[in-house]
Amino acid sequence: MSSSSLIHGISISVSDDDEASGKVRVRVRRKRHRHPASARRRLLRRAVRLGGPLLLATLAVSLLFYESYSLSPPSHPPPPASNLSRVEHTARAADGTRKSCLKILGPEKLQNLELPEVSEQNLPVKKVVYRSRLLHLDDDDSSRSNISRFNSFTGYQTLNEREESFKMKDITTVHCGFYNEDGGFKVSAVDKDYMSSCRVVVATCAFGGGDDLHQPIGMTEVSIKKVCYVAFWDEVTRAAQQEEGNKIGEDLMIGLWRIILVRDLPFSDQRLNGKIPKLISHRLFPMARYSIWVDSKSQFRRDPLGVFEALLWRSNSSLALSEHGARSSLYDEGKAIVKKHKATPEEVKVQLDQYQQDGIPDEKRFNGKKALAEASVIVRDHTPPTNLFMCLWFNEVVRFTSRDQLSFPYVLRRLRLPGVHLFPVCARKDLVNSVGHRRKVKPLAREER
Repeated sequence: MSSSSLIHGISISVSDDDEASGKVRVRVRRKRHRHPASARRRLLRRAVRLGGPLLLATLAVSLLFYESYSLSPPSHPPPPASNLSRVEHTARAADGTRKSCLKILGPEKLQNLELPEVSEQNLPVKKVVYRSRLLHLDDDDSSRSNISRFNSFTGYQTLNEREESFKMKDITTVHCGFYNEDGGFKVSAVDKDYMSSCRVVVATCAFGGGDDLHQPIGMTEVSIKKVCYVAFWDEVTRAAQQEEGNKIGEDLMIGLWRIILVRDLPFSDQRLNGKIPKLISHRLFPMARYSIWVDSKSQFRRDPLGVFEALLWRSNSSLALSEHGARSSLYDEGKAIVKKHKATPEEVKVQLDQYQQDGIPDEKRFNGKKALAEASVIVRDHTPPTNLFMCLWFNEVVRFTSRDQLSFPYVLRRLRLPGVHLFPVCARKDLVNSVGHRRKVKPLAREER
């Protein structure tokens, strides 16, 4: 039998034999010096054991609050069904609140909005006469250029005629497409009658089997009754859309769009064919007073009458386009076009050399705005001065490259049309949802006539 006692860390063991012999064995137990790293590890393990359950409890409470918020009814009414696919592009005010960049009237005011009467007494141009083969039998077609893309649809504008066309007079004569009745861009008699009945137009086009047709949204019932939504297609696009189940109805409609089938397109370049409804829509809709052009890559998402009021009538403007989002100078735009392979260096050089010769400066501002526009959306009236501007713009696109953004600043500076409104990029994003091009267009396998 043995016994032991612990006195201040000293263990003394006593056995029966030791007691009998009077001997006591003393063993000194040394204190262990613990390493700081091992202490930290033990502290960390203890924190994990204590913090794990606390973290799980916090996550459970957060999930409970989220579920209760999701199941609670919204504090504001849901948007109308017609606007469910809208993507809101908004700006932020100084206080951080979200606001729309494009100030459009509310639904009640839009319901009662009427087209204003335009007084032609103060217009710089009272009438535009369009050159045609029937009216100008003395035109000399022998001056055709092998470089130019002028043909029997456009007529053969000489440089002298080009120069004269920029002089605004009460009665101005100008080339503006449809020069020869055999020049192309043919539509049926039924379609002609329909287009002649339109007073307000939203137009788009897809030639060569290009982009899909995006249904417009965001309009009032009044606008649906007053506005013609017109899409120009060729047979290639019609066939491509029919394969995907988008068939033209017996009423010649697909949704809100009235489809106009065009035969005998005048250019092998499909981009140039698209400039006809884009730039000279007044030749297609002779009775229209206002129109909006929307590129086929975009979905129009605003009330047309509200857009006219916001971008034209409120500022007493006649033509409205978006400022360019990336550049401000037409000469910088020329470099970008070459870099992106949207035109050959030789084509761009010919155009910019002519513009320099005509005295167009390399300036980034014009009348306090960017000197370069982005033309995927064009809002305009159909008064004689605006019609003249669009004819001159179309002629520049035919004479030089198809990049209309390159020729717009030139026509703007040369003609100096009053009432041109270049609105900010954020307003364009409020007007349309940009979808992008879906498929590559097929060029026509023939030469221009």
